[in-house]
Amino acid sequence: MRRRTLLAGAIVSAMSTSALTGGTARAADPGPSVTRTGTTTLDNQAVFFVSYDGLVNNNSFQKNGLLTYKGYQYAVWYTADKNAVVGRRVLGGSTWSTVQVGHTLKTSDSHNVISMGVSKVDGRLHLNMDSHSDGFTYVKSVAGLMDNPAGLSWTAARFGAPQSTLDGLALTSQFTYPQFVSTPDGKLQLSYRAGISGNGRNALAEYDGSTWTNLGEWSASTGTYTSEHGSSTARNMYLHGIDYDRNGRLHSFFTWREQNGAVMCNSGGITNHDTGYVYSDDRGRTWRTNAGTVVGTTGGSDKVAVTDSGLVIDALNPDHSLMNQESQSTDSSGLPHAIISYVPGRFGQCTTNYVADRTANGRAFHVRKNASGTWQKTEIPVVLGSSQRTKLVLDKYDNAYAVFPFGRIAAASKASGYTDWTVLFDGSGLNAFGEVVIDELRVAQDNVLSFMYQEKSSGTTPSALHVVDFALPA
Repeated sequence: MRRRTLLAGAIVSAMSTSALTGGTARAADPGPSVTRTGTTTLDNQAVFFVSYDGLVNNNSFQKNGLLTYKGYQYAVWYTADKNAVVGRRVLGGSTWSTVQVGHTLKTSDSHNVISMGVSKVDGRLHLNMDSHSDGFTYVKSVAGLMDNPAGLSWTAARFGAPQSTLDGLALTSQFTYPQFVSTPDGKLQLSYRAGISGNGRNALAEYDGSTWTNLGEWSASTGTYTSEHGSSTARNMYLHGIDYDRNGRLHSFFTWREQNGAVMCNSGGITNHDTGYVYSDDRGRTWRTNAGTVVGTTGGSDKVAVTDSGLVIDALNPDHSLMNQESQSTDSSGLPHAIISYVPGRFGQCTTNYVADRTANGRAFHVRKNASGTWQKTEIPVVLGSSQRTKLVLDKYDNAYAVFPFGRIAAASKASGYTDWTVLFDGSGLNAFGEVVIDELRVAQDNVLSFMYQEKSSGTTPSALHVVDFALPA
């Protein structure tokens, strides 16, 4: 039997219990607000094709497709002729400078995103791209490019030749979902999945300024999961993110996806189930449950597995079209927050078409750990109207912002205990296709919510790719 434990102090609805506020904000702290300050165009003719219900230039699980570092903002995308491009601008500027990095998108698969990372230890920009359960392409800049953007020209000569390894480190022949994260000591880590959907393992590699090292896998694909409908003996863990807080703790929310569809009530659903949480205090070498129990070692024989106790913070069976790889963040106290979404039980206990059912009845939920250690969950009163993902941002006052498909923005205040979710921007005028790519780093840099979106098109007709900026409370 599967061992699945909902932690003591189980998730409660913050909408119905006003006592669970998770702390009181200072009286002077403002609530959430957004003021649109401008929109810039990256490409009037970016590549467009719909695959897995998404776009290759705007899959929200990219980390990072848009990022800010030392007063400049950087973006990556594929052009109409499928060339990989990286652009930059001065923060607040209207003009982007672009360079092609010598790689062409190999297939029309929306998983083949471009992700960026910065190694602070040597000031390089790193790109990983074009991978879905196969090889990847890797490009890195010269040292110091990110540290002196005003003094170094933005040209293709600043980037090395595309590689099929990380400077000779091959990792795996089944590589997907590159996510770069900078460590507190200036190194750069690359999170990825080895294996395939329904049968894969999460792993980490690390760059120290001179050499890439494969730290190894830390989640398991083995073990038996049993639902009321049937059992599965293989799966993969899908991460909602992987993020260091200001104290150096590494956080990750996740869902499991089972390989065997027998665990579902209907074959038209999706086998994702449960929201789990783990953290690491040693740069991703060992992983702990919320209670602090070591539950896995990266590169070791003991991996985080579906049969481990204490992982689940929100239990949900595979019958509600739970989305994978949604969103997470940490607040100013280092407390973890996430966005998850699924079809609530009030709309039925069995989804039969996960795209149609999520579009019609899907809802997003804000899940967070409060200062007393209790997990809280609040439904955000916005109809998804899409099968796709929602992104989470926290401002400097720890107000929460959910950026929904089509660029809609809802927000809730810390002062209310995150119970006052309200739509602040309805996406009017964007004509956005669906998911957006958030600049996770920019809020801390200049108090701006910035995201990249692509305009709707049809077939394979290219469309415009933009970045829109919203000022947050000062």
